[in-house]
Amino acid sequence: MKEIVKTNKAPEPIGPYNQAILSNGTLYISGQIAIDSGTGIQIHDDIKAETHQVMQNIGAILKAAGMGFEQVVKSSIFIVDMEDFSSVNEVYGQFFDEDKAPARETVAVSKLPKNAGVEISMIAVL
Repeated sequence: MKEIVKTNKAPEPIGPYNQAILSNGTLYISGQIAIDSGTGIQIHDDIKAETHQVMQNIGAILKAAGMGFEQVVKSSIFIVDMEDFSSVNEVYGQFFDEDKAPARETVAVSKLPKNAGVEISMIAVL
């Protein structure tokens, strides 16, 4: 069974996908970029602000599914510039208890949708 999870507190998908899918107690959150759902404006000027908006978007999706960051078991981070790793990591770390943080990879890519600097997807379990 597959349930579509959607909230207006995170940006609408920019393609043929959903914000998240809940299946058999596992939530698969699509990659999020730094679009403010309230204004529709994308944050570009500061990687920390960009990462914070991404995490806010993910938090809204988790909440819509009745979950929180403590239920995240896997994160995937895609960044355009590996020089931003420590800044992204600093903001990302504010959302997790380090002793219970999820598994994760961070990958540098040549380009992201809408010229974003960071995109993050997550998997959470009930």
